[in-house]
Amino acid sequence: MRSRITVGVVILVGIISAGTVAARVNSNVDIDRQWTVTNFPDPVLVKDTIVMGPVLIVHDSAKMAKGEACTTFYRFKPGVGPQEVLVSFHCRPRQGYMVDETTFTLEGNGPGCKRLIEYQISGDAEAHGVPSK
Repeated sequence: MRSRITVGVVILVGIISAGTVAARVNSNVDIDRQWTVTNFPDPVLVKDTIVMGPVLIVHDSAKMAKGEACTTFYRFKPGVGPQEVLVSFHCRPRQGYMVDETTFTLEGNGPGCKRLIEYQISGDAEAHGVPSK
């Protein structure tokens, strides 16, 4: 009887652990790094680089704490993954409210290239300002 209870507890712990790991793998926000994949159908000026098409955006809080460039935009190839680095910079963090989907604040109303002012990754309450130079 005791062995049945022990086996049952071990199986239950295993199922809960697997569920936790699966949920963590699918999350795009963890302790130090947040990431999102997006598509810019029109050209967007990010810092001093024009970005267009599928992009992986990674924010690394550990790098930010060290004063290093904490945000990196990678060209992203669907089905393959991140390619070359497009632009990296040290963001200007701002505490906001948690958002359900990644948001971008763009500047520029007329024709031509718009400039990315700020982004916020889904599931995160911190917004990240983009330096102009």
